Order: sequence, then C-alpha cells, then structure tokens
Amino acid sequence: MSKKDNGASLILAYLNEKNRPYSAQDVFCNLQKQHGFGKTAVVKAMELLALEGKIKEKMYGKQKIYFADQAQFKDVSDADLKAMDGQISALSAEVQSLTQSCRQLDADLKELNSSLTTEEMSAEIKELKVECAGYRARLDKIKSATNHVTPQEKEKVYKDRDVYVKEWKKRKRLASDMIDAILEGYPKSKKAFLDEVGVETDEDCKVVVPGS
Repeated sequence: MSKKDNGASLILAYLNEKNRPYSAQDVFCNLQKQHGFGKTAVVKAMELLALEGKIKEKMYGKQKIYFADQAQFKDVSDADLKAMDGQISALSAEVQSLTQSCRQLDADLKELNSSLTTEEMSAEIKELKVECAGYRARLDKIKSATNHVTPQEKEKVYKDRDVYVKEWKKRKRLASDMIDAILEGYPKSKKAFLDEVGVETDEDCKVVVPGS
C-alpha cells in the first residue's frame, strides 16, 4: 500500500472480496487492527473510490453504504446458484460437525486436566499404603489386647450412666426449687445469692446435663 492511495487499493480489494455492503465505520473496524487505518482516511478513501466509480454507494437514511461494483462480476445462472447452495449446506453441516467435535475434545481436555497425573497417582497410592499400614497395626494391637470390654460390662456402664444422669437431673431440680423458694424473701438478685453462698451452677462450669 502506498501512502498516495491512502489505503484505497486495500479497501477496494476488501469490498470486492467480501462483495457485501459496508458502511465506512464497518470497514474501519474490520481493517483498522490489521492495517492501522485511521477512520478519516478510510472515509476519504471510500468516497474517492465511489467518485471514481470503482465502488458503488447508496444512502440509507443518514448513513452511506458502500459495496463492490456488480458489473465486474459474471452473471450467475440458476444452476450455479443451486450448486452454491448445495456447497453452503455441505459446509454448514461440516462446520456443525467440527464444532461438536471441538466441544467434545474440549470437554475431554478439561477432564484430563482435572485428573491426577501418573506421578501424582503414584504418590497418592504410596500415602494410602502408609495410612493403611498404620490402621492395620492399630487393628492388630486392638485384637491382641487382653482387656476387651465384654457386652455385659458395656451394658452395665450404660445402665450406670442412666442412673447417674437421672440423679443429676433430680438434684438439679431440687436445688433449683430450694433456691427459688429462698429468693422469694431474698432482697438481692439470684446471682448475688449464688455468689454469697458459693454455689456454682452447671452453666458456670459450662456443662450440660446429658440426654437420657
């Protein structure tokens, strides 16, 4: 491209290649990144091309639309158009098939990227073997112990626990009733009374009565 034609030759070639209508803004956006055209230069070049009759222009409202001179192209027969339609359909089907293949390949790639590598799997297997060996040693130690708790002893522990929990609840309720009775004639707050007599509640010790 020479500086003299200010990109006109490239713009002319572009319009002839695409053979579709464009505004000056469209051509600027499509060619600016690749060729570094300025918008003013594009507008002037397209106006010059139209003035020289190398391209055609039409007004649509307030906007000018430019397109290739159709006289330069050969007439297309109905048979040629039909063949082109068939080619377009075939290419569209191929594009759709390739798009689906790309999506599948992309999904497969994401799955592979999220999977462990051979080295990572080997390291994890090694760690799991060490962990299993530790569990097996603990299990063997438990099996070899002589102080196992019999089912009878276990049942007795649970029964004793139930007795102690019931007694705990009973004494807690009795103590609460006694304190409430005393507080009826006590001039200060419940907290002041408990501090005075040195009583610590379950709440003070942050303990909760277990369920039965």
